[in-house]
Amino acid sequence: MLYDFIKTDKNLKTPMYRQIYFSIRKYIENGSLKINTKIPSIRKLSSSLSVSKTTVKAAYDQLCAEGYIKAVPQSGYLVAAEFKNTPKNAEAGDNYSNKEISYFEYDFSGKSVDKSVTDISQWKKNIREVINSDSLLTSYGDPQGEPKLREALQRYALGVRSVNSRAESIVVGAGTQPILFLLCAIAATGKRVAMAKQSFVQSELVFKNCGCQIFWFEQDENGVTTESLDKIKPDFVMINPNFSGTDGSGMPVSRRLELIDWARKNNAFIIEDDYNGELRYSTLPTPCVQNYDAENTVYIGSFSKVLLPSVRISYAVLPQKLAQSYQKIKSATNQTASKTEQLALAAYLNSNKFETHLRKARRVYLEKSKLISGCVKKHLNAEKIIFNETSLYLRVIIKDRFSRKKLDEELKSKSVRLMPNNSPNEIGLSFSGIATGKIEEGIKLVSSALKSSCTDYN
Repeated sequence: MLYDFIKTDKNLKTPMYRQIYFSIRKYIENGSLKINTKIPSIRKLSSSLSVSKTTVKAAYDQLCAEGYIKAVPQSGYLVAAEFKNTPKNAEAGDNYSNKEISYFEYDFSGKSVDKSVTDISQWKKNIREVINSDSLLTSYGDPQGEPKLREALQRYALGVRSVNSRAESIVVGAGTQPILFLLCAIAATGKRVAMAKQSFVQSELVFKNCGCQIFWFEQDENGVTTESLDKIKPDFVMINPNFSGTDGSGMPVSRRLELIDWARKNNAFIIEDDYNGELRYSTLPTPCVQNYDAENTVYIGSFSKVLLPSVRISYAVLPQKLAQSYQKIKSATNQTASKTEQLALAAYLNSNKFETHLRKARRVYLEKSKLISGCVKKHLNAEKIIFNETSLYLRVIIKDRFSRKKLDEELKSKSVRLMPNNSPNEIGLSFSGIATGKIEEGIKLVSSALKSSCTDYN
């Protein structure tokens, strides 16, 4: 244990033992040192602070006399006092060391991936190989992203998503939000950004924090309409072409080309969030928007669902003019993604293991999508079901009115969790994390809970 919280200064007139006494007393009174916490022995503290044992003992004797600490045979010195009215900033309200992480037997929230899809053993192997290389761990990483990873991403993005790029134009970050913060630093701060309403909540937060003006564009069955963009006149348009339009379908090529033409004529950039674009399984993956226009499109990809949610690595492919702007600020930026995980991901992408993994993921998600769709039709009183394969979830419009609060409470008692949703009479059911064998039973529990939370359930 380190004892840096005990502050002493030999230049002060206050005796050293009093400085030690007041320092320990302060942290007991504000709750940082809790009752029965063991404090350092006289020998350890004297060595740590470079003071005599007599000095430390004098401080401890005074704390013992006042009841702040006590000497316990065979155990040493323990904190003996507990202050109830500690300052609010001294301690969080919850005891997180003892707090249990909620586990849901039937998890439709989309916050995890199916264990049968993940290749954890291979990922662990790649991590171990990097950890065993001392020279890699004892140096700082490249702020733009490890060159090995950027080269692997260039080949991967081209082969799987038809992305036109060079390694020099790729920037790596720990998730989409850090990538967007970097984009704002390059070119978007204070600019006008258009996006679909309630579709990019985390991204919206980034743009707001960077002083951008946010506008909601209109959509038809094919996605964003250029007529609405003409009214907004944005500098950036953020889209997910795999999940757009009023019915959540993919954006057709004709609309993509129309959007690209609008961006060129209006000197605007398209931000393409290609979330799970490689996970199409019932149809062939559609080439990304950036494939048709590398000059005005910022492509963003990630691995949260295709690999592991805990691997927080995203990447952006910048148009040449933005890549040049980035190089001007590169030296003043820090890399947010773990160097260890970057190199492990590079090794994984360069092996044939990842291709095998991706084919397996597509096959498993295809089977699960068919199963959950059939279960929803069979067990839920659905007015409409909106399905998009790349997002790995169903939007289900329920015919009868229900209380979402009551529904969530009922489901929690049954160990069921849904996707968060603010839309009335709608629930979101993700099948990314729940095991295949639990899907139907989970849907039955949702049906039962809906019946008890509906105000006019037939």
